[in-house]
This record gives sequence, C-alpha cells and structure tokens, in this order.
Amino acid sequence: MTLLGRLLKNRRAGETHTAWNLPNLRGPELLALTSRHFGDGGSMPLEHCAKTIGGADLSPHLAWTPLPPGTAQLLLVVEDIDVPMAKPAVHCLALIDPAAGHLEPGALAARRPGPGVRVLRSTLGRGYHGPAPIKGHGPHRYTFQLFALATPVDSARDATPVDRARPRALLPAITAPVLDRGRLTGVFER
Repeated sequence: MTLLGRLLKNRRAGETHTAWNLPNLRGPELLALTSRHFGDGGSMPLEHCAKTIGGADLSPHLAWTPLPPGTAQLLLVVEDIDVPMAKPAVHCLALIDPAAGHLEPGALAARRPGPGVRVLRSTLGRGYHGPAPIKGHGPHRYTFQLFALATPVDSARDATPVDRARPRALLPAITAPVLDRGRLTGVFER
C-alpha cells in the first residue's frame, strides 16, 4: 500500500468541492467548533480512526459556541479533502437538534446516535467513519463543518427523502438559509 500512496501522492480532492464551498451553504463564519480530542489543524487520535487501521471508529467530542437566534437545525458534514478522488469523501453527514449543545464521543454512531442526532448517508455508509488514508499518501485533512440552518433540511419537499439521499445530491439541494457556520480540521497520516 505504501507504493500506491506514493504513486497517488499528488492526487488530492482539495477544498473546491467541499460542502463549505457550496453556494447554498455560504454564510457568516462566527461559529467556533472545537473538540477536546484535537485542536484545529492538530493530529486526530487513533481511537477516532477506522477499525481497519486499528482505531475504534469513535466520533470525537464536538462543541460549539452559542448558536444564532432562529437556528432550527444543525447540519454536520465531515469530509476528507485529501482523498485521491475528484471530490472529497464524506465521512459523516448528520442533522442535529440545536438543543443538543454539544456531541459526546460516539454520538455520530449509525446504530445508537446521541440524543438529538440523526445520522444520514455518507460516501462510506451511514454514521461516522473515521480516517483510514492510504499508507504513504501523506497527511489527510478531515474537516468537520457545522452549519446553523434557519429551517430544517427535511421541511423542503424533495423527490428523495433526506434519509435516503446521497450526500452529493442532498448537500447542493439544501435551501435553508445558513445563519452561521464553523469548522474544525483534524489531520491523520499513515
């Protein structure tokens, strides 16, 4: 795998196609998103990585500053922006009740999500999927992007229900105004 990582070293999705850069998800950037497990730009502990590389696939603790008035729902998108594909891989997509206040470790699990958390489909399945970059590919950045929405995502009448929609179809279709947003980046390398 190290050889494959070296061969793909210069191929990375980049930030252009992240949820953060979608025109419909733009908004003020005053929301501070933090974790007690790693700082912004810091290394993610192994327990938050995929089981296939020795981790526990445990979503990290996440906390945020007070939400703007009128926040109806939070949208959390976790993307690997260094995956060697045309677009970032969505590692988790979830809707969160603003009353939750924060997420404890493991709150993004598919089988038993935390209180007020509704996990949706991601590129890799449902729930949180920790980092598992190709060995030798170099550091991968995992962006945790939180959007405070003025109306719930599933209040819009779409052809595909929110729970079944693929991330690349759902994210550009969100019409709820973004009242505020924030992000946190964790790094992992094999």
